[in-house]
Amino acid sequence: MKALVTGGAGFIGSHLVDRLLQEGYEVVAVDNLSEGTLDNLKHLEGDHRLRFIRADIRDKRAVDEFMAGDVDVVFHLAAHANIRTSQVDHYVDLEQNVIPTIHILEAMLKHRVPHFVFASTSAVYGEAKLKPTPEEYSPIQTSLYGASKFSCEAFAQAFTQLGDISVWSFRFSNVVGERARHGVIWDFVHKLKANPNTLEVLGDGKQTKEYIYVSDCVEGIITGYLKSKARVNTFNIAVDETRSVDQVADIVISELGLKNQEVRRIYTGGSRGWVGDNPVVILDTSKLKSLGWRPKIGADEAIRRTARWTMRNL
Repeated sequence: MKALVTGGAGFIGSHLVDRLLQEGYEVVAVDNLSEGTLDNLKHLEGDHRLRFIRADIRDKRAVDEFMAGDVDVVFHLAAHANIRTSQVDHYVDLEQNVIPTIHILEAMLKHRVPHFVFASTSAVYGEAKLKPTPEEYSPIQTSLYGASKFSCEAFAQAFTQLGDISVWSFRFSNVVGERARHGVIWDFVHKLKANPNTLEVLGDGKQTKEYIYVSDCVEGIITGYLKSKARVNTFNIAVDETRSVDQVADIVISELGLKNQEVRRIYTGGSRGWVGDNPVVILDTSKLKSLGWRPKIGADEAIRRTARWTMRNL
């Protein structure tokens, strides 16, 4: 079996490559290295089952070329994921998320690739009134990024009517762990290393999210893909506990060996860190759990491990 992973040198993508190789797949990792890095795949050098292709999925011809090789399943993780950037550039999510996804789906039809696995996001739910939020919830979009991911899901579902394609969409909560080079933990570590006396916190510190460790997220993807056999499959992936931004700061400060009371926090104000940030996200994961999946690492330990790795890789 051959799996193609877009964003394969990225944070989650490289961990998925590891897991697919463990599962016995031959893997083609595609990445333009704008966000990903070959350092994330360095430990796999010499593994003949892995092939890396540097390519940009905005290039339709390149997508057609790397899809033409007896691929059995595409795991599509490459994306523009900066909500704040898209508030300024209103086309970036269309150009880097939606249109490239259509390129991939068209190439899959042409080359008869039957399975499409998509990395979506909890951002598609907007500010959901129902919490925990199930997959069936009908959302109102609050960010262009979330809207682009929701659109990608919809296009993938529609492509199942055009040919022999089945679709799995996974809506992630906040994924943390080794190889993460963005996000609140990364930001806090860098800010505190630069100035251990002061920490700028975007928003009011009360924003509450679920922080899932990357290995648990990847295991959720594998479980849902292998065990759910519908034509269209949608799953939430999260842990069953939330942490506020202030609680994340507490853990990071402790891991850096600092004293909480000696770090002055400066809040930028408001209930959200930026326009489009959903201040409270709690997902219902009962659907994925019904297939036997369970996260193994709690939120606090996930945050601690991520902070330690970040400190080692500044």
